[in-house]
Amino acid sequence: MNKAILLGTTGVAAALAMLAFGFVAGSPQVAKADTAQIVQVASSDTKIDRAEVEGIIRDYLLKNPEVLLEVQDALEAKQKEEQRIAALGVIKNAKDEIFNSTFDGVVGNPKGKVTIVEFYDYNCGFCKRAIEDMRALTKSDPDLRFVLKEFPILGPDSQKASVVSMAFHLMKPEKYGEFHNALLGGQGRATEAAAIKVALSLGADEAELREKMKDPTITEAFSKTFDLANKLAITGTPSYVVGNEVVFGALGQEVLAEKIAAAKAAL
Repeated sequence: MNKAILLGTTGVAAALAMLAFGFVAGSPQVAKADTAQIVQVASSDTKIDRAEVEGIIRDYLLKNPEVLLEVQDALEAKQKEEQRIAALGVIKNAKDEIFNSTFDGVVGNPKGKVTIVEFYDYNCGFCKRAIEDMRALTKSDPDLRFVLKEFPILGPDSQKASVVSMAFHLMKPEKYGEFHNALLGGQGRATEAAAIKVALSLGADEAELREKMKDPTITEAFSKTFDLANKLAITGTPSYVVGNEVVFGALGQEVLAEKIAAAKAAL
């Protein structure tokens, strides 16, 4: 048997190895079936014994285990690029929903040339720390428009707090920034009671607030946000949309400032 057929390139060896040893989706049965097919294709005119092929691959990988790391890195890079391209399409087709939803609060310059959108949860510890990034960025850049998109994914308390938050926004949009800073920047867990307390401290009437909390458009807004997050592959908070890019995690002021600068340069 001509071993050069199998070991001529790293890529072929790694691909065969993953299939032969069941590294594909945790399914050894499927992996072995696929191995037989690949062996059949690779062999063409040469008859290859599967057991011998697997033995050669095993020996190769034991001597060169870094191959699997290279394959993993390549796969992750490919997936990230596919995700980036998919996000471009979503952002292009849902610009108004992302950047100009009437349900979202806005801080900074409402007419700023560059917009950054944050998906956040009032009980997200990383979001609580990232609030300082928002304050610093909007203070240092008078041309920055910061959109706050409620994405309550951390349980019932977060959901109820966000209902109060959105009701308050409908009542007093001019004070939403203060509400947001007080609730997200406060101590303890954000709950419905805590959110109502903040709203009342900013002049909301409790009876009116509780009535507004029943507004069906709030549920509609949540549904749209969750659908949008799903399309953008956002599963955690904080996550951001800056220009044509989705940024995951609390990466700090410097990274966000770089993304904002890139978005400005693209205008």
